Amino acid sequence: MTGKNMRKKRDAAVALKYSENEDTAPRVTAKGFGLIAEQIRELAAKSGIPIRKDSDLVELLAEIDIDREIPPQLYAAVAEVLAMVYKANNAVGEGKAG
Repeated sequence: MTGKNMRKKRDAAVALKYSENEDTAPRVTAKGFGLIAEQIRELAAKSGIPIRKDSDLVELLAEIDIDREIPPQLYAAVAEVLAMVYKANNAVGEGKAG
C-alpha cells in the first residue's frame, strides 16, 4: 500500500443545490468536517433530503468553495447522485418507499 492508500479519510459532508432555472451546474451550498459534517447530515435527514455516501466524491467536492458550481470533471459523478435524488423524490411523491 502506498501512503495515499493508507491515509484515513476524514469524516466529511457536502451539500449541493441545483436549480435548472437558476444554475448552469450544481453548486456547493455547505460543507464541513467532523461535527459540522454530522450536523449537515442530521439537518438533511430531518428535512427529508436524500443522503448519498461516497467518500471519494465528497473529498473532491469539499475542495470547492461554498456557493461555487462544481467543475465539469465532476458532472458525471454528481449526475448519478442527482438521478438518485430525483428517483427518491418521485417515489415519495407517488407514495412508494425505496
